[in-house]
Amino acid sequence: MKIIRGFKIGGLQQKIFNLMLIVILALVGAYAAVSLYHQKNLADIVRKASEEQQAAITTISENTMTAVLETSMARTTALQAYIANDLFADVRTDVLTLQTFASQLFEHRERFSPHPWYEPDPAKAGIPTVQMQHEAGVDPADSEDLGLAANMSEVMLAMYESSGKLNSCFVATADGCILFVDDRSDAYVSETGEVQPFAARQRPWYLQAVEAGELIFTGVELDAFTDIPGLVCAAPVYVDGELVAVVGADIFLTSVSDYVRDTATDGGFLCVIDDNGQVLFSPAQEGVFKAELSEQATDLRSLENKAFAEFVTGALRERAPLTLLEIDGKAYYLTGAPLETLGWTVLSVVEKEITEQPTKALLAQFEAINKESLAEYEKGSANSTRTVLVLTGVIVLLALTGALVLAAKVVRPLERMTRKIQTLGGDNLQFTMEDSFRTKDEIEILAENFAALSGKTVRYLQEVERVTAEKERIGTELALATRIQADMLPNIFPPFPERSEFDIYASMDPAKEVGGDFYDFFLVDEDHLCMVIADVSGKGVPAALFMMASKIILASQAKQGKSPAQILTDSNASICSNNREQMFVTVWLGILEISTGRLTAANAGHEFPAIRRPDGSFELYRDKHGLVIGGMDGIRYKEYELQMEPGAKLFLYTDGVPEATNAEMELYGTDRMIDALNEDPMAAPEQILQNVRTAVDAFVQEAEQFDDLTMLCIEYKGPAQPLNS
Repeated sequence: MKIIRGFKIGGLQQKIFNLMLIVILALVGAYAAVSLYHQKNLADIVRKASEEQQAAITTISENTMTAVLETSMARTTALQAYIANDLFADVRTDVLTLQTFASQLFEHRERFSPHPWYEPDPAKAGIPTVQMQHEAGVDPADSEDLGLAANMSEVMLAMYESSGKLNSCFVATADGCILFVDDRSDAYVSETGEVQPFAARQRPWYLQAVEAGELIFTGVELDAFTDIPGLVCAAPVYVDGELVAVVGADIFLTSVSDYVRDTATDGGFLCVIDDNGQVLFSPAQEGVFKAELSEQATDLRSLENKAFAEFVTGALRERAPLTLLEIDGKAYYLTGAPLETLGWTVLSVVEKEITEQPTKALLAQFEAINKESLAEYEKGSANSTRTVLVLTGVIVLLALTGALVLAAKVVRPLERMTRKIQTLGGDNLQFTMEDSFRTKDEIEILAENFAALSGKTVRYLQEVERVTAEKERIGTELALATRIQADMLPNIFPPFPERSEFDIYASMDPAKEVGGDFYDFFLVDEDHLCMVIADVSGKGVPAALFMMASKIILASQAKQGKSPAQILTDSNASICSNNREQMFVTVWLGILEISTGRLTAANAGHEFPAIRRPDGSFELYRDKHGLVIGGMDGIRYKEYELQMEPGAKLFLYTDGVPEATNAEMELYGTDRMIDALNEDPMAAPEQILQNVRTAVDAFVQEAEQFDDLTMLCIEYKGPAQPLNS
């Protein structure tokens, strides 16, 4: 052992020093190795947990977005189709009215004198005016049909002024003249003041109507004078098999085009496809969705993209579900709803990439939070390492104890955190703080960041669950409303099992979850049975609420012992007193005197009842109608009487029966209804209603039910026979 300047070299002190130094270095090395191991293990756990959470977020977000997108697109497309159907259905009705009027006029021409007609006058520009044009080489003075057709002037003018949808209405005679109404008189006169000729018999609407022999809608064409795109609804008029005229109306589609253009958003838009598979309206400037005139447009059903061609073909027939297709090199979500009046369809188109943006944004935010948490952890870990190295020389005597305490302080929380993180997954994504993680250092920071991140994930999932539950609640409430409405109507049959004088049965099938039709029957007293059937204007929940109010008011008035006419008069006054929504209801109400079979009834704008006399067939009883209930205050109603002999039957119904429509837009009609009633006129009321419903279903087939379908039938069997004493 040597002593140099007071330092002992090679002695026991050095060995102890060396031993302590080795222990300290070993402890420091062991601590460093353990820390590195746990840091690596923690990093692996964080990476795995992050990947699992990202996968869960992606799956849930994509499923939610797809469900929301399917519901939103389907409802939007169906709404646009409904609006367009309403527009073109009104125009179709107007043209059918002109066709009927012209047919009567030309069939009975001897009853009418020629009516004056006038050429276009530029001074009347902007004023709805009846005016005449003719083909080149045709002298209107030689036309016998022009003066006769001019008798329709007031009808066409009234139709044009009362409609906000028509750009003109017209009647074109077979000899080359046309009488029409619009407000563009200056468009038909040249700069020299001469009326421009118009070859009506060469226009597509004239040729197509004559070729079809029935009402038609043309494709989109440019107007002959304004070059504005539009379409024409036209119908031929025949007398004794000979064409005498073509009537019609045209609609400028500028508003429809503007509306479709305004639907364009970032990656989504609406477009309209006609019955030839061609794009009529679309905001797209290129590709298959670009709109072209009919002679230039491509039939989408013939594209090489078979999946898209099949989708368009199906969407022209029925509502198309949400479908993902590859079109023009991009993925799109599409839905479609047909315009039944025209045979067109409305497509709603959204780029798939747009629907993925919320998921990508959520994942980016998740990754940023994760990176920030790891960065803070790594920064804190580096600071901790430097602190340990500086303090190592100071705490030599406490190295072993300090190392053990530090190891326990660092390793145990990390192990606890590791095990807890490994249990996360499935429905358990919430990482919560524990006292063991509150170390006042980087471990606590890491734990807090994990807790915050998992809390945001759980709240996001809870919000998704809340939105889903809200949708289910609305559906449940609507179903409850349907049951409440059904319970408001008599639904227990037979309703009067102790009464042998009559047999009665009724049914109501709403077009939507809730409807506006209703029926009712009840005994006013022991000898009088009141029967009601009614149809409220409109559909859905508003009509259902108005239906309930109307039913209560009518029943209340009837139970006071009033006559049918007085019941309707007082009910109308009550409803008109507080009818800010201007809704109305058609009502047929009758009171049967059971002992005599005398039926007293009144009709407020409702359908004609059908009656079957004993040993006879059902036929319509064309009773006198009053104004609908709620239409105008101060109306007084009239009543009439029918004698119901034993065996007689009375059938009541709403317009949902005769106006049931098949896929070809053909109405069921009262003639078919009478045929269905007479299929088995001796049947009981319940079977009679089943026969009619079966016949309607067979006629309509797969077409959607547009209106509520309500029926009531009563069979009078005669006064009760006295019991033998």
